[in-house]
Amino acid sequence: MSFENTQISEHDKEVLDRLFNPNLPYGDVVEDNKDTPSTEEEVETDEIKQVKILEADGVKAAESGDLHKSLDLFSKAINVLPRRASGYNNRAQALRLKGDIEGAIDDLNKAIDLSNGHGQVACQAYTQRGLIYKLEGMEEESLEDFKHAASLGGQFAKQQVVAMNPYAAMCNQMLSEVFHKIKCGEM
Repeated sequence: MSFENTQISEHDKEVLDRLFNPNLPYGDVVEDNKDTPSTEEEVETDEIKQVKILEADGVKAAESGDLHKSLDLFSKAINVLPRRASGYNNRAQALRLKGDIEGAIDDLNKAIDLSNGHGQVACQAYTQRGLIYKLEGMEEESLEDFKHAASLGGQFAKQQVVAMNPYAAMCNQMLSEVFHKIKCGEM
């Protein structure tokens, strides 16, 4: 039986990918949850357009390794709209890359506060803070943040919650081994 011409849905592909690669991050796609109030701006004002450009340029600067320029651009965006959560979230990432963990945590706390703990920015902030806590050995705090992000639809956070559960991790490992054996024709 050949499966080459068989069409499978994107969801099925994602499920198979997660089964065969249980320990790889698979993005932080936030599911559309109609029960979660939106904290995104509805009207795109000139200020919001300006801030989005500053943030995009800040991301490009960080990706090219210019953290000083990146931090400057994110700080400018925050100065233009200090009540917009995404600027703090973005600056936190640059601060973390620079090694300023305390500054990153402060900005993530501010992003969570400004977003009222809802929406995509909050999901990303909880996920980032959870990763920092995990790297700092603060497992309980990390798990709580991943749970918050998972409840907001963060797929990577959901994976981390499962991975941090020792029983689920053991089951995932066993399942992965079975699928590997099947894939290699050992079963």
